[in-house]
Amino acid sequence: MPRSISDSTEKIRAKKRRFLEREETIIEKALCLLIRDGVDKVTVSAISREAGVGKGTIYKHFLTKTEILMRIVLDYERHITENLRQGIEAAEAGDPGAAARSYFQARLADPSLDRLVQLLEVRLHDNHEVVDKMDELHALRRSNVDALHSMLAKLIEKGVLEDVPPHYHYMACWALAQGAVEAYFNVSYGAAVEDKEDFLNFIGNIGITMGNRGQLRDDKIASLNANASRAEIHHST
Repeated sequence: MPRSISDSTEKIRAKKRRFLEREETIIEKALCLLIRDGVDKVTVSAISREAGVGKGTIYKHFLTKTEILMRIVLDYERHITENLRQGIEAAEAGDPGAAARSYFQARLADPSLDRLVQLLEVRLHDNHEVVDKMDELHALRRSNVDALHSMLAKLIEKGVLEDVPPHYHYMACWALAQGAVEAYFNVSYGAAVEDKEDFLNFIGNIGITMGNRGQLRDDKIASLNANASRAEIHHST
């Protein structure tokens, strides 16, 4: 390849790298402002000042503030998806708690971010500006659910997990994570927790073993098991 063409190609690559790096900076600074000041108080002008770039530069990357917010939601979901992927692979390789561990680590590592993303998703759900991106978000989740369903079905069949519909297990993990984040910020309950990081670790550890076979306390199942045991004793005598 002639040197001039090679130099031109490298300049294009370097320009693209700078563009992507600047975009990441914009997102990082927007996140800091949103967590600190709240969604309504953060403007594109404020983000540009925090990122150290002109307002016009922001618009080269994102047409509206809404697009910035949706990017934050999608980035977070991609992060959870990647963590889940690794956890599912580890679970299928012999570590049954790996998927739950990955999920709780991803969601509870930064409760402020998790809570912000939940708020943003509610706000953006019916926004016509980001319909395609919202479809992408739901597609990611459907993919995660399919992968989890397959993994959980195998663990149920092996007798590792309680024999209930697979979605009971991953919805229980979701509910526990949601509750942990809410408790973390709750004025009444959260104030009683002196070591919040230790509290979140405790929740994560519960989540890893939650749903393991033998933990379910159901009156119907207990009654059936008791009747079966009595019948077996009667038969043996």
